[in-house]
Amino acid sequence: MRVALLGGTGDIGEGMALRWARDTDHEIVIGSRNAEKGESRAADYRDRLSERGVDTDVSGTDNANAAAGSRIVVASVPPAYAADTIEAVRDDLAEEAIVVSPAVAMARDETGFHYDTPEAGSVAETVAAVTPDEVPVVSAFQNLAAGALTDLDRELDLDVVVSGDDADAKGVLMELAEEIEGLRALDAGALANSAEIESITPLLINLAMNNDGMHDLGVRFQ
Repeated sequence: MRVALLGGTGDIGEGMALRWARDTDHEIVIGSRNAEKGESRAADYRDRLSERGVDTDVSGTDNANAAAGSRIVVASVPPAYAADTIEAVRDDLAEEAIVVSPAVAMARDETGFHYDTPEAGSVAETVAAVTPDEVPVVSAFQNLAAGALTDLDRELDLDVVVSGDDADAKGVLMELAEEIEGLRALDAGALANSAEIESITPLLINLAMNNDGMHDLGVRFQ
């Protein structure tokens, strides 16, 4: 399966790319607004995994070419750019594509981080509003710390909470998530529930900031 990480040069895209490239045999494509940057970062990921004895299928290009032909298209960009990134590639999306939104809108003040609720209800719903009707949008990966993902020496034991309106698309994404060693995918229902999932992230960051030994905190539901 071809998995595109648009904005895969950033922290969360880096972690997901490295984990999928290491733990699966899927084709991983790193997208960027600049093709050369995408190619450069993909080469860096290949080199880092090669040092661990892992031969990977990771390539880089611009966002439009990354999205074209990909089954999974992850908008791994800051929340302010998530909708614009998908809107820019909407004509490149394959018929069978699934768009994934991992971004969280947050604001910070002197007391810590707070969920900054988008007008549409969530970042995932904002992305869905600009995605073609026939292409399902799935919300996932918001509660994973980028530092935990990028540290390949760290063993994960974390949950990925998934929401979306297309059951088949959710199933595909949940299987893909669980191919990363140490992740368990949980179905949270409809895409309208994505705001509740996104809003957990600022809580996790605040806990990590205020408690020793909780750096790169994630969640596990028991």
